[in-house]
Amino acid sequence: MKIAKGSFAWVLSSLIASLIFLILFVIFIRQSYGLIFLLIFQLIFLKTCFIIMFFRDPDRDIGKGIVASADGKIREISKLKDKEVGDCTKISTFMNLYNVHVNRIPLDGTVKDMVHISGIHLPAFKKESEKNERVITIIDTKIGNVKVIQIAGTLARRIVLYIKKGDKLKKGERIGIIRFGSRVDVYLPTKKIKKINVKVGEIVKAGETTLAEIND
Repeated sequence: MKIAKGSFAWVLSSLIASLIFLILFVIFIRQSYGLIFLLIFQLIFLKTCFIIMFFRDPDRDIGKGIVASADGKIREISKLKDKEVGDCTKISTFMNLYNVHVNRIPLDGTVKDMVHISGIHLPAFKKESEKNERVITIIDTKIGNVKVIQIAGTLARRIVLYIKKGDKLKKGERIGIIRFGSRVDVYLPTKKIKKINVKVGEIVKAGETTLAEIND
C-alpha cells in the first residue's frame, strides 16, 4: 500500500514501537508481566494499522471535467461572491478519519498564490470552522481563478503541502495532505460552469469524481 508523502515517519515510529514491545514479550514470555508487553504490543499495532489506513495514498483514474479535491461527503453547495474568483459556486467536502486525506487539484492550472492562515481547531463540519487554520490556494486555470481551501479540523493540526507558488499542475495531481479529519472547499466561477454533477450528501473521491462540467 502506498503511503502519503510526508507521513512515513509517523508509520515508521509506530511500527518500531510495536516491534519493541513484541520483542519484550518474547524475551519475558515466561514471566507474569510478559502478558503486559503483549497487550501493549497489540494496542500499538492496532494504532499502526490505523495510521497506515489514514495515510494511504491510492492512485486514481482521473475523472472528466472539474474533479473533486478531497475524498469524503459533500456538506454544502452554495453561491457566493469571492474577491479572487468573483461570482462562484462553493462546494465543501468533509473528510472523516477513514477517508483518504491526500488532496488533489481540480483542474489543470498554475498555482497563482498560496496563503497560510493560523486559527483555531473546531470540528470542520461546523460553520464556525471558517475561523480554523487553513491554506488558501488560488489556481489560474482556463476558466479563470479557482480557489481551493484546505481547512484543519479538531484533530487535524497540520496541513502538509506538496506544491508551491508558480507550479504548473495537471488535473488530479496531489497538492497536499491534512492530518486527521478536515474539510476542503472548492470555489468555481459560476459563469464558466455548465452543470454541477454532485449533490449534498454524496460521497466523492479526490481526482476521480466529477464535481462539475465546464461550459464549451
